[in-house]
Amino acid sequence: MTVPTPPGLYGQPEAVGERTLTAQDIEEDHAYRSQYLRHLTGMLSKPTTAAPADPIPRVIVQFWDDSAHIPADVQECMTSWTMLEDQGFRREVYDDASARKLINFLFGEAHTAAFDSCSHPAMRSDYFRLCYLARNGGFYVDADDVYQGTDWTSLFRDSRLRLQALCYDTATDTMVDPQQAMTADGYRGTFIHYVNNNPIIAPAGHPVVVAALQASTAALLAHTGGPLDIQSLTGPGNLTVALARHALHRERFGQSIDVEILLAWETVAVSRWPLSYRSDERNWRLWSQQH
Repeated sequence: MTVPTPPGLYGQPEAVGERTLTAQDIEEDHAYRSQYLRHLTGMLSKPTTAAPADPIPRVIVQFWDDSAHIPADVQECMTSWTMLEDQGFRREVYDDASARKLINFLFGEAHTAAFDSCSHPAMRSDYFRLCYLARNGGFYVDADDVYQGTDWTSLFRDSRLRLQALCYDTATDTMVDPQQAMTADGYRGTFIHYVNNNPIIAPAGHPVVVAALQASTAALLAHTGGPLDIQSLTGPGNLTVALARHALHRERFGQSIDVEILLAWETVAVSRWPLSYRSDERNWRLWSQQH
């Protein structure tokens, strides 16, 4: 893909001209990656009939690190999804112990060691969902998402990987509605386009999920101490890089991209705010500020 060189982010100087994106650009340059994600969001959020039709398992997967002590307000969010059990879904809830046991069974010692090295429950949740979906497929949703009771069938009409679009404005330190950002920002340098790692609706073995898992495992096992960047190691940043590399490769070979980017996830589920755990170190954002 040939793109205009974007304005600098994070204090980088503005550049001019055009260039063809490379995998290295996607990996190392926030501005190029954001610009490419904007391009992908515009392309992959549109309806298509040319998509693989194999079904995605109707399994709702959730995680809370200590299943014996789920806060009541979080439990309310999690159980909002039980209404889908009458519509052919199975719900599986994992905690640290059961997630570790499954990872060890599915992948063995290296992945188990990577899981053990995740020093915050949010990281373990991030890593576990990649392990589960890479091998089994299904529908991962965070414990603080509340199902709105809307029609879910469009999310399972084919076997494309489905991820939620996100956009963050560095100028205002706020999230921006991704649909509005697509029409309003052009190549505005303060907007960062990326994808969330919640929800993830995936067939087993999807290349983006597998690549994100491989990268996360390698990074965790190579980490020798010091601050941990949850976003880039196990979270949305890691998944965004895997998506961009996969899409860039398929575009170059004239192949369709087997992904849908969701612009209106909030019509299906809403992340409840506030919740009791968000005010202490169980909230990874507060924890990150102290580590």
